[in-house]
Amino acid sequence: MSTWAPLHAGSPQPVTVTAARVVRPERREAFEQWAREVQALAATFPGHLGSSTLRPGAGSDEFHLVYRFADADSMAAWERSPERARLVAQLADLVEDERFARVEGLEGFFGRTASAAPAWRVVLLTVLGVFLLTSTFHLLVQPLVADWPWPLRLLVSAVVVVNGLRFVVMPALTRLCGRWLRPGSRR
Repeated sequence: MSTWAPLHAGSPQPVTVTAARVVRPERREAFEQWAREVQALAATFPGHLGSSTLRPGAGSDEFHLVYRFADADSMAAWERSPERARLVAQLADLVEDERFARVEGLEGFFGRTASAAPAWRVVLLTVLGVFLLTSTFHLLVQPLVADWPWPLRLLVSAVVVVNGLRFVVMPALTRLCGRWLRPGSRR
């Protein structure tokens, strides 16, 4: 008996929120401690799928905290929690500016194009993207890491595939297949 079910437009989709915050340079260490604390707290909430901190590059003070929850209700429970509010209140002294981005489902990989696409087409395009990346990884990278312990090989593979999907393959496939993804739309 299979547990696979097709995606439906009304089914709950994972939600990802990115909080970009420009940290006061003299408060960077305090902010990093704050980020560790808020991520540990988020991990205790139902539906939490993961979080991470992206540190700024050279010449920047902008940190990105990324939170992912199983669905909009789980994300809302986190966002409305008094525990989170207590921690967010501490930010006034740490940051100069902040902005937020929110995506649901696979929009994080595809951009807004996928939001109007039939789910089965999004799934097929995603499978194609994963196939292209994993094939390339196994041909080019796997021989270089073949002697590494398997958990480390899997981690490297996951990092390459997820980042490759998000930043290279899915945006390119979405542009190339835009008319197919959204039949009847003018592009």
